[in-house]
Amino acid sequence: MPYALLASACLGMFAASSSGTTRAPFLLDMSRDLSTDIALVANLVAMTSIAWGIASMLAGAGSDRFGRRAFLLGGPIVLAIALVGVSQAQSFVTVAAWSILAGGSSGSFTGVTFAEVSARVDPRQRGRALGWVMAGQSLTLLVGVPLAAWIGSYVGWRGVNLCVAGIAVAALGGLAFTTSGRASSRRVAGAPAPSLRAAMSGPVLRLLAMGVCERVCYGLTAVYFATFLQETFALSLAAVAIPLALFAAGNILGTIAGGQIADRVPTRLRTFALSMLASGIVAVALFGWHPDVMVTVALGFLYVFVTAVARPSLMAALTDVPEHIRGTVLGLNVTSASFGWLFAASLGGWMMGSYGFGGFGPLAAGFGVVGAGLALIGRTR
Repeated sequence: MPYALLASACLGMFAASSSGTTRAPFLLDMSRDLSTDIALVANLVAMTSIAWGIASMLAGAGSDRFGRRAFLLGGPIVLAIALVGVSQAQSFVTVAAWSILAGGSSGSFTGVTFAEVSARVDPRQRGRALGWVMAGQSLTLLVGVPLAAWIGSYVGWRGVNLCVAGIAVAALGGLAFTTSGRASSRRVAGAPAPSLRAAMSGPVLRLLAMGVCERVCYGLTAVYFATFLQETFALSLAAVAIPLALFAAGNILGTIAGGQIADRVPTRLRTFALSMLASGIVAVALFGWHPDVMVTVALGFLYVFVTAVARPSLMAALTDVPEHIRGTVLGLNVTSASFGWLFAASLGGWMMGSYGFGGFGPLAAGFGVVGAGLALIGRTR
């Protein structure tokens, strides 16, 4: 296991995810400071997500053609510059422009990071390795957001962006050291030319669709779990902190456990299918039955745990493509994940306004069943 690379990649994922997620505690402050509506500030998430998805697709294809190292180092550099720009911006338009650049720079190296890690470990260890890298995103919820809220109480939302820029620079140093002179970061002479058409084969498209289903199931709770607790049990924002920490811990533990399972169980797609079916069952109980807050929090922990178990198996399956298109495929995976987040936010908002949180269970279960069905079709064919 290249542990130094895994640590650097995990830190890079933490910086990329924190560049947008740590904005959540400061929406009111940002709207007052920029003299704009809070809903407009909240839409920065959608802008960032779109830029992230587009950049990931382009960077993945570019890394297969020109090598990975330029993207692994260039992405964090531009991310740090963009976050400094956000911290100095005096209008919403300027903040939006820098935030879009931050999202694009994050997308330019996250998918490529997965490709580099998968190329540097044995296929029998990829589930565990990718699970550790993905834990960097989960740490944003567990550590990044609470820490940003605490630091922001002293330095404000602008200072928090400078802190995240510093983390991006630290990740840059780690990635520069661990990828220096590595052949896996360069295209091998004589290798087949990368092709987007070759990457978007039937099996890959099926795996990407499975990823969208998994991201919708996870995003529904990641985006709305705090609001669900506040609406259902009349909890204050402070009282939601511990349940959210347990939710994040369940995601981290599920990702790590899923990585172990992915490397030990040969039928990875069956593992994905079982996890998605289990998450659908728990979702119905989570949103349809809430006798008290302790039971609901326990169900939330269980839901995010079983959902997270599915992700490493899917990622390990995606890395089984030929080396010359792996960056393209994993870049497309990040792009499809961005669509999953958008679907989760939009469908969840529509469901909450039309039917209340009681409709979240059937909605999540439906996507879980579709994802499981796609996995089983892929396994039998």
